[in-house]
Amino acid sequence: MELRDQPIELQKFRIRLGIGVIFILVLFSILYVRFYYLQITQQDHYSTLAEVNRISILPLVPNRGLIFDRHGKVLAQNYSAYALEITPSKVPDIESTLDELAAFIEITPTDRQRFMKLIKESRRFKSLPIRNRLNETEIATFATNRYRFPGVEIKSRVFRQYPEKELVSHVVGYISRINDKDLDFLELNNELNNYRGSQHIGKIGIEQSYEKQLHGITGFEEVETDAAGRSIRVLSRTLPISGNNLILSLDFGLQEAVEKAFGDRRGALVALDPNNGEILAFVSKPGYDNNLFIGGIDHENWNMLNNSIDRPLNNRALRGVYPPGSTFKPFMALAALELGKRTPEYSMADPGFFSLPGVKHRFRDWKPGGHGRVNLHKSLVVSCDTFYYSLGNDLGIDNMHNFIGQFGLGKKTGIDVENEVSGLLPSSAWKMAQHKQKWYAGDTISAAIGQGYNLTTPLQLAFATMMIANGGKAYAPRFVKQIQNSKTGEITNIPENLLYTANFKPKNLEVIRNALIDVTRPGGTAAKAGANALYTFAGKTGTSQVVRIKQGERYNEKLIDERHRDHAMFIAYAPAESPKIALAVLVENTGTGGSTAAPIARQVFDYYLLGNTPKAEDDSLDDNTEEHDHSH
Repeated sequence: MELRDQPIELQKFRIRLGIGVIFILVLFSILYVRFYYLQITQQDHYSTLAEVNRISILPLVPNRGLIFDRHGKVLAQNYSAYALEITPSKVPDIESTLDELAAFIEITPTDRQRFMKLIKESRRFKSLPIRNRLNETEIATFATNRYRFPGVEIKSRVFRQYPEKELVSHVVGYISRINDKDLDFLELNNELNNYRGSQHIGKIGIEQSYEKQLHGITGFEEVETDAAGRSIRVLSRTLPISGNNLILSLDFGLQEAVEKAFGDRRGALVALDPNNGEILAFVSKPGYDNNLFIGGIDHENWNMLNNSIDRPLNNRALRGVYPPGSTFKPFMALAALELGKRTPEYSMADPGFFSLPGVKHRFRDWKPGGHGRVNLHKSLVVSCDTFYYSLGNDLGIDNMHNFIGQFGLGKKTGIDVENEVSGLLPSSAWKMAQHKQKWYAGDTISAAIGQGYNLTTPLQLAFATMMIANGGKAYAPRFVKQIQNSKTGEITNIPENLLYTANFKPKNLEVIRNALIDVTRPGGTAAKAGANALYTFAGKTGTSQVVRIKQGERYNEKLIDERHRDHAMFIAYAPAESPKIALAVLVENTGTGGSTAAPIARQVFDYYLLGNTPKAEDDSLDDNTEEHDHSH
């Protein structure tokens, strides 16, 4: 039998009871303090959070700025319409939902393809369009069936439109759906907040390069909502600020004239104001309908454009690189005078070929038997290859590179749109770095007539021609002439940007200019293009070689596949005495510059200076005075 000490047991019980009471009091104290903290100290904070549960902040997307030509012609505009949009995260079965919607709203296979592509590219977006521009019947029908489609709704949207389509596609570019790559870029540049609610961004051309000006500033709306998330009333609103309007230096009438002069030919033309660098015309043929890209281009149209042999998506004026051919010769001739390698009086006998000392290989002139006695003036007028073979050998490639580099060949011009390529003005250092080979004398001979490694864009050639026309002033080419503030209507002029001035001797420039004028007169390679002109213009024809011709063979256009024929080129400015326009023309696979490129330039000048509308493509203007520059 166990005996217990009751006093001791009672004492232990009281101790345990006391500890329990103290523990409970501590817990209640902690709970009280917590309640005090939540309800008294943090009252404002949690009241605000509770308020947020019934208040939504909605972005207000700004209207995108408009784009005009220099005369007020609209090149990019906006319109309002209703779109059927789906939030994929709220729709358990996309395919079945689309099938049900298609019963009373037209949804084509193309719409489906585009929508599924958007889902893959826009994972971070809540709402994606399946159909744009719904009609009233479709809107009313969906409204009566909305309860059946959670996650599907009709929204009023502002859409972009390019009324002139192909005519300015390579200038204006386009906007398209914001994808994850765009979002990452915006986030990196701390611009993501300004794109809340926005669905589109400039992808190319003016739309891309002037995105900040065109987009505007996003506004916000504070909206009271019910338990179902439906808006009850607007509590406050910060209005968005529309994007600024852009006024381009582009002359749309001139742009149309160029398109008509080209007809169905492929190529490019860039026309500048030589007094300030403003771009007057900028054509790449063929173009494309930039409206196709706004909502996300469908698979069929993308394949048609991307796989076309005519490469309509390639901006030939900005990114197409071609050997400049004989359009290179005026710069070579000026180098000869400036560097003291030739004088205006110097002449040489042209036997129809040139050979390096101790070498049997003949670099042929385009004219069999040669041009007889040739001085510098005549060498440009008749485009004598032999004269420039000899000159190139005397100058050397590095002198050619250093001097002609002043005209902007082989480097970007600084134009105010992105994605320009630099072309190539070769040097001995470049060949060693690129090919791990030394520069050979034969390389120089080919380069001297604008062939070989030489590559240039039509834009660069227009830039270089501008410098001959204005006496050496290198103005940065630019599209945007003025910016109009959307809020105040105030117009700000964009000043000319003189990059540098090349110091050429006026007397040497005069020699070159006089020869280029005679190129367009009887006996010159562009004589037919210059016939009966009511103004004087200066120019130089050229042929850009596509395939090499074997030694001892002659170029025969009829025996060569159309896509392998030479490109025609022409650089020119007018009026010669006081230039108002300088341009470069490229016509792909059509032969010599005098036959196709020069007549196009003439029609452009006639329109710009005289107001004459160009005729349709006219093969009667063909001029076979100049043959093809094939050095091999």
